[in-house]
Amino acid sequence: MADGLNRSWVAGIDWSAPWFVPWRALGEPVAARVGDGMSCAQALNLAQTPAAVEFVSQSALPAAEAYEAFIYRTGECPTRDGLHDFFNGLCWMQFPRTKRALNQLHVVQIAQTGIQPVRGPARDALTVFDENAALLQAPDALWDALVAKDWQRLFVSHRGLWNQAHLVLFGHALLEKLVLPRKPITAHVYRAQAASNSIADLDAWVATDLSAEKLAAKPFAHLPVLGVPGWLTGNEDAAFYADAGVFRAPRTATTTAMIG
Repeated sequence: MADGLNRSWVAGIDWSAPWFVPWRALGEPVAARVGDGMSCAQALNLAQTPAAVEFVSQSALPAAEAYEAFIYRTGECPTRDGLHDFFNGLCWMQFPRTKRALNQLHVVQIAQTGIQPVRGPARDALTVFDENAALLQAPDALWDALVAKDWQRLFVSHRGLWNQAHLVLFGHALLEKLVLPRKPITAHVYRAQAASNSIADLDAWVATDLSAEKLAAKPFAHLPVLGVPGWLTGNEDAAFYADAGVFRAPRTATTTAMIG
């Protein structure tokens, strides 16, 4: 073992879970190397050809330099041993164009505003996308129901339309959370309209579509991901979606005014 750390955390990933299936071919061998004693950075570097970035120890990041600026300057991604950075590394390999686009947008924002205690709307949305986004290709009827938080329509009356939909989780924090799946876990869904549902086409389309202006406008819909048909035993029962603590009603103008 390279360092003495307990690497049992990779053993808890159920690669057969529906949300991990698109990541399995890439992630399972990396997890096996980590389980055998490699650091995350070493295992990730062995898995990618060509390299999207070089994964290095977190200690390579200078204390005075912003993480995103360091990646942009060096082409190196500081990586700790743990699920969060493990999934971040997989994202760099699975969606290299999108990750590069996010990094470039971050660097432009840092150049414009510097590092502030509170991020502006563009950097905040960039972080939300990077950490918690899911990419959805779906018929208009499903997307409209999702945006409206009309859970009955989305998951019950339009349930058959999910056969025409394709959902891929992108955010590495979202993937990390789903190692221990819980019903309230919610993704920020970004509608993708790529030519196909292949990962390569999704990556190319999203990388081109992203902009600071679009992200600052919060183009996300909120989806409790375990409500997706077939993603959790029991969600074929309409009563599953009656849990108002998870499948929350949309905030109306009146509600917003009362809260404000």
